[in-house]
Amino acid sequence: MGIPTEPIGSIPRPAELLAAVQAHAEGGLSDAELGEAGGRAVADTIQRLEEAGSPVVTDGEQTKPSFLTYPIAGLSGLDPDGAVIPFADGHTRQLPRLAAGPFRYAARAETYLRAAREHASVPVKQAVIAPSALSLLYPADGIDGYPTKDFLDDLASEAEADIRACLDAGAHAVQLDFTEGRLSLKLDPSGGLLDDFVALNNRVLERFGDEERARIGVHTCPGGDQDSTHSLDVDYAGLLPKLFQLKAGNFYVQLASEADPERVLAVIAEHLPADARVFVGVTDPIDPRVETAEEVRDRVLAAARHLPADRLGTCDDCGFSPFADDTSTSREIAFAKVRARVEGTALASERLGV
Repeated sequence: MGIPTEPIGSIPRPAELLAAVQAHAEGGLSDAELGEAGGRAVADTIQRLEEAGSPVVTDGEQTKPSFLTYPIAGLSGLDPDGAVIPFADGHTRQLPRLAAGPFRYAARAETYLRAAREHASVPVKQAVIAPSALSLLYPADGIDGYPTKDFLDDLASEAEADIRACLDAGAHAVQLDFTEGRLSLKLDPSGGLLDDFVALNNRVLERFGDEERARIGVHTCPGGDQDSTHSLDVDYAGLLPKLFQLKAGNFYVQLASEADPERVLAVIAEHLPADARVFVGVTDPIDPRVETAEEVRDRVLAAARHLPADRLGTCDDCGFSPFADDTSTSREIAFAKVRARVEGTALASERLGV
């Protein structure tokens, strides 16, 4: 079988799709025409992932507005002036703010999964946004007639339904994107916000049985967007012990871009739950240089010095284009890095005899 390897999620959109999105926004393209362009991009993405040897694929998030906002795209009751996320290079992303309840998802990840499975000949995983990220939509001063408790009740139910629908639709795995975990320690160094995030996510994860949680994972990274990050300067030692308290069977941990991966691996080895697998990042989507298969192999072998090979997997550090307008990484580089990850993981599996 070898060491498993999986993509995280997003792949840069082709130029045709980006042009179609722009034309649709300007009123020059119909919903149907935009849907057709998105469908072609999904089919091409899956074909190219399979050609790169990927044993598990995603739709590359080709038709999501972003990894974060897909459940609320087009939702009423939102104002634009929500939480602002600053990145190291000075650019920002701003969330909307919930102005009225009750909170409901406007779209579910299951629709992306079903569309992808029509084109795939290998298992398909599906990324969903963690409820902790969407909790940032709720304003600090509250909403008249819709208290925080009611919002969190609604959010937990919606997040559970999003995950469960993907499992029921045949997802190989469902991955909760939890990039806000590391960011929370920058916003609140005391760790209180991170504790709240973990508790909220576990409130959802605990609704699933052991067999279901074995197919559910959590991804953490310092937020890659436009070749920058929002929390790479935050020490992993503050995050990982609490991350591994989440009731998930798999953890996808950005590692290739870490300054001291050996130190991080030691923390992972100390705190990884006995029944969980960790997929370590072996390619850096922000770095334009394509890793060689031998570099990937060596990164896996380094991880195997800290962790049993049967509890290891590999992944990319982050998605390559988590927001639809991020064109900082080319589609060609993304697929080249995927191929290096797959081939390097196979080399490591051979060396380790697994």
